[in-house]
Amino acid sequence: MFAGYFRSNGRFCIIVFPVIKQVPRNKQKCEKMAFRREIIAAAIDTPDICCYVYKKFQRGFHMVMPHIDPVFFRLGPLEFRWYGLMYILSFIAAYFVVLAGIKRRKLGLTKDDVADLVFIVAMGVILGGRIGYILFYNLPYYLNYPLKVFAVWEGGMSFHGGLTGTILAGLYFARKRRVPFFQIADIVTPAIPIGLGLGRIGNFINGELYGRVTGVPWGMVFPAGGDLPRHPSQLYEAFLEGLVAFLFVWLLGRKERPVGVIFWSFIALYGLFRFVVEFFREPDQQVGYLLGLVSMGQLLSFPMILLGMGMVWWTYKKGRSRQGISA
Repeated sequence: MFAGYFRSNGRFCIIVFPVIKQVPRNKQKCEKMAFRREIIAAAIDTPDICCYVYKKFQRGFHMVMPHIDPVFFRLGPLEFRWYGLMYILSFIAAYFVVLAGIKRRKLGLTKDDVADLVFIVAMGVILGGRIGYILFYNLPYYLNYPLKVFAVWEGGMSFHGGLTGTILAGLYFARKRRVPFFQIADIVTPAIPIGLGLGRIGNFINGELYGRVTGVPWGMVFPAGGDLPRHPSQLYEAFLEGLVAFLFVWLLGRKERPVGVIFWSFIALYGLFRFVVEFFREPDQQVGYLLGLVSMGQLLSFPMILLGMGMVWWTYKKGRSRQGISA
């Protein structure tokens, strides 16, 4: 990605990006600007300085993504992938989180009920995530190749679609078991960040959904992302949408809250985190930027911030009735 040449005026240049920008001749300032990617093309009279900056780019300005085989176990023609394992671990964790929440709130549901709830929600996550990806991110492709809809092993899941599927599954379960939906939602909510965090780690292992080109010291070169270092945005999301969001909803649930506050708080928090991380994440190639300004993820996440905050305010405004407290 770096190329050197002499201009007609004799100055030596290093091409870093397509646009050319003059930089000072001072060695230290040149290095500092190069590190921040403020220097698009280094045009310096002294070839030695340019070579110095070139070597800095080569040696010390990024990390290479560690090679991790996406397949952790093979048995003949069968392949077991880390990404699939993350889903399994997420559903197992969800079972124990939901079981603990139901016991704490004394809803009168059995272990079999909890297993049914987790299974229904899992189906909602998978079906909703797949349908959401097809509709929001790549509809023309699947209209041309409809059988690819079933090729889930090739990737293509949407959180916003998965969340919609989860809500529909929860509504179905609540109606069948005749329990308030938002009580179920508050119980299930702490399990969602666990699944998100594990899923983003799976994305990182697969080397997919990487970030935009960057000059930060922790920038990584992803095999599918070219030769330039990029933000490891999967890890940003694993930290914010996974660890931080889990701690937030867990701490929120330690005190009595009006029913629905935990769920709507997570909706707002996820929307905020996703909207911010999208500034560092490379948008899907087939979608790009909508109106040249925002990514599809930001377009879908911004309403979550407004809706979540509005519903939290409205829920508190309703007041804390004794029948509507989430312990």
